[in-house]
Amino acid sequence: MSSWSRRGLLAAMAGAAPLPLLAQGGPQGGVQGGASGDWPSGPIRIVVPFAPGGSTDAVARLAAPGLQSALGVGIVVENRGGAAGSLGTDVVAKARPDGQTWLLTFDSHAVMPALVPRLPFDLRRDLEPVTLIGGAPYVAACRPDKPFRDLAGLLAAARARPGAVTFATPGNGTIGHLVMTLLGSRAGVTFQHLPYRGGGPAVNDAVAGHVDMVVGSAALLAPQIAGGTLRPLVQFGPQRLPALAGTPTAEEGGFPGLQAEAWWGVFAPAGVPAPIVSRFHEALSAAFREERVARQVTEGQQARLVLAGPAELGRFLDAQVETWGRVVRENDIKAD
Repeated sequence: MSSWSRRGLLAAMAGAAPLPLLAQGGPQGGVQGGASGDWPSGPIRIVVPFAPGGSTDAVARLAAPGLQSALGVGIVVENRGGAAGSLGTDVVAKARPDGQTWLLTFDSHAVMPALVPRLPFDLRRDLEPVTLIGGAPYVAACRPDKPFRDLAGLLAAARARPGAVTFATPGNGTIGHLVMTLLGSRAGVTFQHLPYRGGGPAVNDAVAGHVDMVVGSAALLAPQIAGGTLRPLVQFGPQRLPALAGTPTAEEGGFPGLQAEAWWGVFAPAGVPAPIVSRFHEALSAAFREERVARQVTEGQQARLVLAGPAELGRFLDAQVETWGRVVRENDIKAD
């Protein structure tokens, strides 16, 4: 079965659905040893700073059973959406640094400092990196009857009709918006951005032909690409997805370093003891390596598992904040 099938995408959500908001744990006590000997002291809360039903929520709920088994306590997945993810992030930034509250967030985390004015927290001062779970490339796709068939054709159309070629995204300041802005700048062309309130409406209008193309994560576009109602033009990952082996990356198209991936990362309130951070990272990584969960992430979210630790996530976040913050500032991009 092709990993681009609708069944693969729905598998992650179906696998996550039976998990209640509070998974009942076994005897409390959990991880023992060193400074984390009395941790966890009760149910662990994972804050997702977005509404239920999205990819971040699904990823959190996929990890919860494995975490519960490893740590011996209940796992609460708490959705705190609003303000591009900053409301839920602030909850974690202000939580007690006791290892009972964690943040599982999305790529918009790196754009917040530039996009949301007067954040009540500092990403690096108030939050501790824990785990970079994985990433999935952003993809630009269009209806099969559009005249451009690849990145070169798209750029040629944009040069022939400056500002007339349109692209839809789930909103202003999303990574899809920013990577197309960066592509236009580097290629010397101008696209017209049409922001939508969510990925579903953006995809629907691209399929209907109301916009020239849509830019979204591979998981968002997978059902339409599999069904033939959208044709991929370019993918922005570090290498080609196996399921998109015929679609070159932007780097292969002549734009070295031009990468954009949807990614999921876990953070803790600053001050959580290092042994607790280490043990939570180990338990979380083990949960995602479980065969069923790994398959649902790689197929359902079209993601590659990374499972990198605190130092790697910190360096990755710094690079993402620098890259996308510069695009926001130089192009005076505002949030919806």
